[in-house]
Amino acid sequence: MSDEKKQRWVPLESNPEYIHNLGVTSNWQFVDVYGLEPDLLVMVPRPVVAVMLLYPLTDKSQESTIGEVQEGSDLYFIKQTIGNACGTIAIVHALANNKDKIQFMEEKSFSKFLSDSFSLTPEERAILLEKDEGMGAAHEDSAQEGQTQAPDRDEHVNTHFIAFICQNDQLYELDGGKDGPVHHGTSSNETLMEDAVEVVKKFMERDPDELNFTLMALVNSE
Repeated sequence: MSDEKKQRWVPLESNPEYIHNLGVTSNWQFVDVYGLEPDLLVMVPRPVVAVMLLYPLTDKSQESTIGEVQEGSDLYFIKQTIGNACGTIAIVHALANNKDKIQFMEEKSFSKFLSDSFSLTPEERAILLEKDEGMGAAHEDSAQEGQTQAPDRDEHVNTHFIAFICQNDQLYELDGGKDGPVHHGTSSNETLMEDAVEVVKKFMERDPDELNFTLMALVNSE
């Protein structure tokens, strides 16, 4: 799909309430991670079931892939075909791959999207998301609720959201712009936060002059 014909959404800020608009129960929330040092990581509530990174897209950050792309994985993976939708794609990855832990309200948009898309291919899921008015409206509402004025949907932002999850004691990066999940070695439910941080450090080392990195953890607040 050419960039001119590509569907575009309003760029999303880091809005913790977005997952509740999608229908995630209130005990689950994204919390900010204030630093990568051990004394700051211990302040993050546990358990952590997913980690979301917002990082700058630069020539250096796109020169190489850290980790090994695994096409044909049994993880829930969706391709990104909608411009500026990387925030929603990262959240879908975080939630869908933890559906055994997280409760979703059936009357809300995410529960239906997950049910309708679960047996589809990553490309078919992307097409479904393009047509899903409920998911699009939830994204739009969240983008407008940000702390700053929402940019125009045609604006090309230079930051990108991705998610990290642990499955079968392995750490994966989920980025809808890649060909599949990216494997980053062993992990565990107890060490996901720390293991994801080690990969984030590699992202930062790839482009050391950039400071625009934001890290959040999906946690159970109860």
